[in-house]
Amino acid sequence: MASGCVIGVDLGGTTLLAGAVDADLEVRHRARRVVAGTSDAETLLKTLADAVDETRRAVGGRVDAVGFGIPSVVDQRAGRALATVHLPLQDVPFRDAMEERLGAPVVVDNDANAALLAELRHGAARDARVAAMLTVGTGIGGAIAVDGRLVRGVGGAAGEFGHTVVDPEGPRCGGACPNRGCLETRASAPALRAEARRLAEERPDSALGRALAARRELDGPLVCELAEGGDHAAREAFERIGAWLGIGIANVVNILNPEVVVIGGGVSAAGELLIGPARRAAAERALRPPLAQARIVGARFGAEAGMIGAALMAMERGR
Repeated sequence: MASGCVIGVDLGGTTLLAGAVDADLEVRHRARRVVAGTSDAETLLKTLADAVDETRRAVGGRVDAVGFGIPSVVDQRAGRALATVHLPLQDVPFRDAMEERLGAPVVVDNDANAALLAELRHGAARDARVAAMLTVGTGIGGAIAVDGRLVRGVGGAAGEFGHTVVDPEGPRCGGACPNRGCLETRASAPALRAEARRLAEERPDSALGRALAARRELDGPLVCELAEGGDHAAREAFERIGAWLGIGIANVVNILNPEVVVIGGGVSAAGELLIGPARRAAAERALRPPLAQARIVGARFGAEAGMIGAALMAMERGR
């Protein structure tokens, strides 16, 4: 790289994170934007370009390329966003549109693929022959790698673990998904908020109940803070969504026989509050031989794995 700096952008269903990343993976600047509620592609692309421009200005304008991880099935050859559940990215010529706006080379892939790339190169999945990743946030994304290479499937849709059905009689999935009881309806950030609210209403004397009475938003960071402070209701909220996540992981283990399953995304910031129950539930349901060979761990790069991975895609473009 001429300047030694690229920009990685992780686009989620609620927020986006852009970061200027150098060759040592040091993040020189971060820019965040809210994208929840964006109703059209043009507005979303403008918001993305704005975050990139802020980041580029912060490092003096010298950027070699921009990598994007987006929550969409991506046509790699055309750089086209084909379909997504939570954002208006249906059949959008993403790479060309962003190159025109930014005047810089652009690389684009699914956001979970980007996150797993970071963990493959420098994180929890390094040297793994078979690796899987679940990114737990507004939805649940997934990615697969074999012998250090991402597995995208015939049309780019491989690894959609969040849309595997774990509860056929469960709630309807959101956005463009036609299913009921998908994993992300039971173990995502919205699922955590719903579970926390239910428990808060059941137990008004708990710290969770008092937070609800005070009209505080029962989001992931607050529920995590209360759980770490010893509130049993908050801990139970994580136990419940963690158990559902473990069912999904058991399916991944049984199907792929991976060496490692990495848990990332914003909700993974809860660490063992989430991963501990998931690990226990997977142990109850997965077949013994593949379970014994699989490590279930948090992402080394945490909630920034997608941004770091998108930057790595920009660094590795053309290879």
